[in-house]
Amino acid sequence: MKVIHEVVPAFAPKPIAHGTYETEPCTYFFLCEFREMLQSMPDVHKFAMGLAELHQSSRSPTGIFGFHMPTYSGNLPQQTEWNTSWEALFTENLRMALDHEIKAKGYDPEFDVLVPAVFGRVIPRLLRPLESDGRSIKPSLVHGDLWYANSGTDVNTSSPIIFDACCFYAHNEYEFGQWRPACNKFGAEYLDTYHTYVKKSEPEEDYDGRLDLYKLRFNTHVSALFPQNGQLREQMLGDMRDLVQRYA
Repeated sequence: MKVIHEVVPAFAPKPIAHGTYETEPCTYFFLCEFREMLQSMPDVHKFAMGLAELHQSSRSPTGIFGFHMPTYSGNLPQQTEWNTSWEALFTENLRMALDHEIKAKGYDPEFDVLVPAVFGRVIPRLLRPLESDGRSIKPSLVHGDLWYANSGTDVNTSSPIIFDACCFYAHNEYEFGQWRPACNKFGAEYLDTYHTYVKKSEPEEDYDGRLDLYKLRFNTHVSALFPQNGQLREQMLGDMRDLVQRYA
């Protein structure tokens, strides 16, 4: 949150302190400035402009993808070790999420077919073109868990706010994998407005496929977070089946 606030101060509450409890060393706290918020969805244009500024103005300190420490979505870590290749980092990131999911819910026989196809065919098909044939993508600071409940609108300034991040330097479009699941409230108008500030990456014809691949990453991690919810496992398998049918 400190890194996000440094890039776009008006877009995130100012962090004040963090640490562990003296009497409970495995209990942690995070303190930031109080911002009273409206419960309605943030203004489309202001929100899209703020997110575009976060992605475009941020600079990876190493010039590559990753983060200087593991970041967590819920109570589970995600893979953020520095990597020169977005395809390679995303592959490791998704594999860690899948390992969490299998640990939480057990192995499914469909994985024998789907997992090799996703990692061996789908990911290279959709992500390798981003960094080949003279193309490249910038490592952008992403929020990393930007669903509607991690955003709001400041009552006093009417400015949009984002919080509860698990950020790292990634392909900027990775952010929108979290906007694909059914629970999302960021409609097409948010995405369309964002792309008036930031163009879709080339090859543009793979755009929908890339976002569906990124959706698989988020749905896999969410399924791991809720071991008793079998519907989330089926949602993840459905994502895999769809991607394999289209790209493998």
